[in-house]
Amino acid sequence: MKKKKSNFIVQGSILAMAGILSRIIGIARRFPMEHIIGDKGNGFYSAAYEVYAMMLIISCYSLPLAVSKVVSSKISKRQYKSAERAFQCAMFFAVGAGGLTFLICELFGDFLAADVMLEPMSAMALKVLGPALLIVSVMGVFRGYFQGLGTMMPTAVSQVLEQVFVLIGSILGAYFLFDYGSKVGALLHDEDYGPAYGAAGASLGPVIGSVIGLLFLAFVFVVYRKGTKRRRARDAGGVADSYPQIFRLILLTILPVLLSTTVYNISNVLDIRIYNSVMIQKGLEDVKAYNWGVYSGKYKVLVNVPIALANAMCSSIVPVLTGLMVREEYTQVKAKIGQAMRFTMLVAIPSAVGLAVLARPIISMLFRGEVDMAVDMLHIGSISVVFYTMSTLTNGVLQGINKMKVPVRNAAISLVIHIVFLYAALQIGMGINAVVYANILFALIVCILNALAIRKYLRYNQELIRTFAVPAVASLVMGIVLWLINMLLSKLVGNVITVFLGIGLGVIIYFVTLILLKGVNEHDLRNMPGGRKVLVIAKKLRLM
Repeated sequence: MKKKKSNFIVQGSILAMAGILSRIIGIARRFPMEHIIGDKGNGFYSAAYEVYAMMLIISCYSLPLAVSKVVSSKISKRQYKSAERAFQCAMFFAVGAGGLTFLICELFGDFLAADVMLEPMSAMALKVLGPALLIVSVMGVFRGYFQGLGTMMPTAVSQVLEQVFVLIGSILGAYFLFDYGSKVGALLHDEDYGPAYGAAGASLGPVIGSVIGLLFLAFVFVVYRKGTKRRRARDAGGVADSYPQIFRLILLTILPVLLSTTVYNISNVLDIRIYNSVMIQKGLEDVKAYNWGVYSGKYKVLVNVPIALANAMCSSIVPVLTGLMVREEYTQVKAKIGQAMRFTMLVAIPSAVGLAVLARPIISMLFRGEVDMAVDMLHIGSISVVFYTMSTLTNGVLQGINKMKVPVRNAAISLVIHIVFLYAALQIGMGINAVVYANILFALIVCILNALAIRKYLRYNQELIRTFAVPAVASLVMGIVLWLINMLLSKLVGNVITVFLGIGLGVIIYFVTLILLKGVNEHDLRNMPGGRKVLVIAKKLRLM
């Protein structure tokens, strides 16, 4: 019987849609949060969340990728017993690492907030976030296991469920604790207590959401057990890998990915530390939390939405490339890389243009308070969507072809340049925009170094015209139309209608231009999610 191969673009798209939906829910959470705790409260929350995110990277960020890589490799060889042992060893690692980072947050939260982040009022929020580290670590093993089996649906559904309850928990927690903190602040004559307690309340959301996500994955895992038993009966035979062998394999897979993602993401923690340090040095301590709240709570939330596509495609492509490398199907490896890059660029490039052109109506529609600063950041930094998408995907490609150390090296080189540039830019008075420019530079350098490495190890040359040039031209046409819509309608009908009408017309204009310029063909559309419907419409309109 012919084995059915999963379409990694479809699987990646399932994760992408879930990821983008999760990001949209994240925006929905930030909007009421900003109304409740303000930009200063968002600054306190972001300082705590960056420490939490780094702890998450150390404890479990690489676990889904590592588990999916090991499980996929064992499944491709029909070593089902070894695949099950990989799951068990990863779970042991998750409980140990997640439990340790949880204790660090609880015991050293005050030190991390005050002495590392230079934001002592964020300590409460960090301690509230602590339990989520253990829960998310365990959840990451389940997600990686399902991805290794070739199904992204459990991960996708759990992500959406998690974010829905993060939304509910964050809003309710922020509302009630902000009110309580304001009363405490009135007694102590310190207005920062309201935003600080509000940030702590908002931190309840990730804890509640992770509990719900874990319960769902555990339920799906129990359902999957019947199929697992049948697979074990079809094992290729021979002695299954011992637990020490599997644990060593998982560690050897986790550590390079861990180093890569740590270096890749530690820039966020360093950015806050360097920014706060220079602001204190310049006598601007009163505005540092406020400015960072605008950066993290408005600008960064928006640019991270389309980047979710790259994260999803990375999760999808790593196990696929691992299986192909095991079978030495190098032509297919190159084809999958090209397909993944084209698909992500078809989304990332117009997303960057759309965010830049519609920056003011989008931010004015979603947020209150400081608008001009956030609009300037989005005008400058929307291009980072393209660079971060490419760098994330190419990291996944290098990990998938077993060049695990290369992304670590490339990210480390980029980080050094990033830090030097950021410090110099802050010293000459660029303010919070220095962080935006520094992150663009970081992602760009990673892209270049990763692309050179992929060319070296696979003799791979990325197709340029249909992958980059045609989507860029189609996005430019779309951007001109969006600019005209914004100019004509924003003052007449308001931001909401301008944004939704602009997005609707923008999508249509982009795809029509893309088809006319031969940026996509019938084969491409048939392999894209929803592409068959677009193909039918295009043929009726005689565009194809």
